[in-house]
Amino acid sequence: MLIAGARVFTKEHRFQKLDIEIAEDKIASLRDSEGAKDVKDNSLVGVILEGIKSFADGEILDASRLYAIPGLVDIHFHGAVGHDFCDADMEGLSAISAYEAQNGVLAICPATMTYSEEILEKVMTTAREYASGEAYEEQAQLVGINMEGPFISPDKIGAQNPKYLAKPDVAMFRRLQEKSGNLIRLLDIAPEIEGSSDFIKELSHEVNISIAHTACTYEEAVTAFDEGARHVTHLFNAMPGINHRKPGPIPAAMEKNAEVEMIADGIHVHPAMVRFVFETMPDGKVILISDSMEATGLPDGIYQLGGQSVTVCGQKAVLTDDPGTIAGSVTNLFQCMKNAINMGVNKEAAIMAASENAARAIGVGDKYGCIEAGFFANILLVDENMNLKHVINRGKVLF
Repeated sequence: MLIAGARVFTKEHRFQKLDIEIAEDKIASLRDSEGAKDVKDNSLVGVILEGIKSFADGEILDASRLYAIPGLVDIHFHGAVGHDFCDADMEGLSAISAYEAQNGVLAICPATMTYSEEILEKVMTTAREYASGEAYEEQAQLVGINMEGPFISPDKIGAQNPKYLAKPDVAMFRRLQEKSGNLIRLLDIAPEIEGSSDFIKELSHEVNISIAHTACTYEEAVTAFDEGARHVTHLFNAMPGINHRKPGPIPAAMEKNAEVEMIADGIHVHPAMVRFVFETMPDGKVILISDSMEATGLPDGIYQLGGQSVTVCGQKAVLTDDPGTIAGSVTNLFQCMKNAINMGVNKEAAIMAASENAARAIGVGDKYGCIEAGFFANILLVDENMNLKHVINRGKVLF
């Protein structure tokens, strides 16, 4: 396939009018755009889709009025369309992956909840089997697992289940990592709980360790980063806020140049704080996530997250028994990216945060998150208002 004449978001993080040549499931080359005139050539016959015509060696997609951005990478979400990652169900994973792909999210790293090791083993085993199976063009690729629990603080439990909280356990992590086939890419921990220091030092060279669901002080956070943590889970949520006498973990993350996740669903973080983070942190360190749960893509109603009942009304999901506690989001990552732009975030920075930065954080930045030769041909074509027009998933036009 040749995607002709698009304004391509390049590795230099700017838009340039280019042709994208695709060979099988990879990007073969980028070149100065000459395709627009070819698409109008009367010798090219047989319209396959609107804007796509066949030619001797494949198809040409006329993207001269569109922008090409990388397929998105969501490194923290729990489910969609009535399914949860922790259901450990192959059919459910297929449904989730199909929903994500339809919405421009082409590489996924779903998150576990706080459960027992026995339950998590089943989740890891199912994920390994799914990831090693046949890749379908209508589904996002599962490229990792985000282990969000159970090594977190009871004081910032959020929507996690306190029944399954556990002390940091290196051996337990390694058993689960073996079950997953080394798919665990992110490992969450509250650095103030007993045993966290040795845990971070032991595992920081094996997995990206993230500060999460924590009541830690600024000093405890600084120590955790110095010991090897380099990531922060859903910044501002389930952690102390910024105080001028008790600064907490957020300034520590900024000073230590950590990666920070942020949920731009309009519920979890105020637009002013979204802008603040993008203006304060280096562009390469901010990662947009959805934190979506199983109600995403479905109407209002009663759902579940981590074995707890969740009530969804409009764009807000809360624990049914504790309506003051937000329980994930019901917004996919593509919409979160658009929300961030509508909140005043620079378009290029928002695109990076939902693609390249996320892929790099989980160690797949050499294959996903950029439009560059050798990368998977995961490309979204959008209009000037960031409305999704075409999804190309590993070289195949999904719609």
